[in-house]
Amino acid sequence: MNLVESLRIALRALSANKLRAMLTMLGIIIGVAAVIALLALGQGVQATVEEQIEGIGANLLIVFSGTFSGEAQRIQPLTYRESQALSDPLYAPSVAAVAPVIQRSATIVFGQRDGDASVVGCTADYSFVRNANVMSGRFIEDRDVSTRSRVVVLGYDVMVNLFPDTDPVGQTAKIRGVPFRVIGVMEKKGGGGFGPPEDRWVYIPLTTAAVRLFGTRTASGDFPVSEIYVAALDQENIDPAIEEVTLILREQHRLTYQDNDFTIVTQDDVLDVAGSIIGVLTIFLGAIAGISLLVGGIGIMNIMLVSVTERTREIGIRKAVGAKRRDILMQFLIEAVVLSVMGGLVGLTLGVLGARTVARLQPDLQAVLTPGIILMATGFSAAVGLFFGIYPAMRAARLHPIEALRYE
Repeated sequence: MNLVESLRIALRALSANKLRAMLTMLGIIIGVAAVIALLALGQGVQATVEEQIEGIGANLLIVFSGTFSGEAQRIQPLTYRESQALSDPLYAPSVAAVAPVIQRSATIVFGQRDGDASVVGCTADYSFVRNANVMSGRFIEDRDVSTRSRVVVLGYDVMVNLFPDTDPVGQTAKIRGVPFRVIGVMEKKGGGGFGPPEDRWVYIPLTTAAVRLFGTRTASGDFPVSEIYVAALDQENIDPAIEEVTLILREQHRLTYQDNDFTIVTQDDVLDVAGSIIGVLTIFLGAIAGISLLVGGIGIMNIMLVSVTERTREIGIRKAVGAKRRDILMQFLIEAVVLSVMGGLVGLTLGVLGARTVARLQPDLQAVLTPGIILMATGFSAAVGLFFGIYPAMRAARLHPIEALRYE
């Protein structure tokens, strides 16, 4: 018996019990749909996060106080004066620009409207280093930092919340009760990958944040900063820039033999961490969804065993007229595989539709469906049918023709 004939017989046998076949495929359909949707959304989340991280600049270094291991004996905060030392082209020729920031959460108020925002105290170079552009008005300038001006640049979401029907530029908003004149609005960035979305940030001069708003000073009278963003000249100068920043900060912190009490993170480091976290979560959720495939496979085995029992006389007749053991084995294996593949195709369609529906409900999310995901879903569903169909097929093939003909 050839493959085409076995496939025709399998389809005819399944069509004789359409409802039972559909219920049998239900577990495979749910499992494949869940796996496809989760993997497509997981890939979409990873692509979105990578796009946002890459959008802040390919040559970016992030310097913050402390270490991941916590092995440094004495942790000194990073300061505004140290960021100025990093800007010296004599000692850091591979550095293009430096942007220290002080970041805190606060409530911003305009009239009867208010909202929570992340207040970022920064310098004029922040716009260049972080690739942050204004939609209207202007950004923080050097004179704003030197004069400790009470000016603010709003993130897009903050602007929409506080000024839905009014041009905010020139208006006065209050942060922690201190009045600030709005001088600009940032371009819309979209949902962030980690921490508060940048559209809910507001930007003020760093000196204003340190002196007039948060009142932060070190023992030496300097301004401590949350982190320092450093832009290398280009990608080829990233490693030299890291070495130069490390030497300058070690000298500033008077570290002779001690380990670094600061950490320098590159964009590749951030991408690796983000990709690892999202990848693990996607695999974990996909594995949970894969349990439905296991349940569906057990359902296929159960129905195929019932089918073998119901068709015992048919098997005996086929063996009596010359059908070989491998023909019977092939027939029932094909039936199991057809059940699982058909369920896989339906599940694939539902999974794609489900992923795209979720992506439409969340504007910053996209569903990424790769050929690998499609091949994995169809291949895995076929493998489930093959694996769970082997035992019923072998049981059918081992039936003795005389005993099968006697079966009632």
